[in-house]
Amino acid sequence: MEIEQLKNIIEAILLGAGRPLSIDQMLVMLGEDEILDRSLIKEALSALETEYETRGIALVQVGSGFRVQIRETMQPWVSRLWEEKPARYSRALLETLSLIAYRQPITRGEIEEVRGVAVSTTIMKTLLEREWVHIIGHREVPGRPAMYGTTRKFLDYFSLKGLSDLPSLAELRDLSAIGKDLELDLSEIPGLELEVVAGNDEAEVESEPVSGQVSELATEESAVVEDITPAAEVADSDNIATLH
Repeated sequence: MEIEQLKNIIEAILLGAGRPLSIDQMLVMLGEDEILDRSLIKEALSALETEYETRGIALVQVGSGFRVQIRETMQPWVSRLWEEKPARYSRALLETLSLIAYRQPITRGEIEEVRGVAVSTTIMKTLLEREWVHIIGHREVPGRPAMYGTTRKFLDYFSLKGLSDLPSLAELRDLSAIGKDLELDLSEIPGLELEVVAGNDEAEVESEPVSGQVSELATEESAVVEDITPAAEVADSDNIATLH
């Protein structure tokens, strides 16, 4: 099969799937009539990525595989297709998600210890229902509390290949400007002067994380705990993302 034809087939498969596909899944969909190896699939994907560089769509590799998606720069126009505004999440929810992403596996009690307040059941329920986090085990201590970790859907939503793609907290620079945009309380960070906006653990406020803008998660984490640098890999066996 010519590479140009293979490229067009893969493009059609990715557009039709509407979700990320791995190279193995593409090989299955191409059928047994064609003898292909992974290197040819990768070559076709690379050609697509290059072709999309000047277009309004992009080929992106995320936790579950590859997908074709609209570029973030097109958001102002594409967003007009939907009348309803996307769900927006409270600062408390984003802080909780950030702690799970950067410190997993972590228990609810450990999250509460870092944040200094109780984590509401609503927050945990929302994260579990969105399948951004799930229970990956239980801590061998009295009560055997559940330990939480992020999922491949978390990686897919934020357009990450793995947890190693999360920004290091040391890479964040203009925390003051980011904090104002997200209405964060960064008053505990030395050298920053920012008006404090009261938050509500239960309320949904204007802090919606947008796919690709993962620095917001790191900013939330820096507001409650310092000096954490993630080193991660995605575990294929149980479809979870774990930290080491």
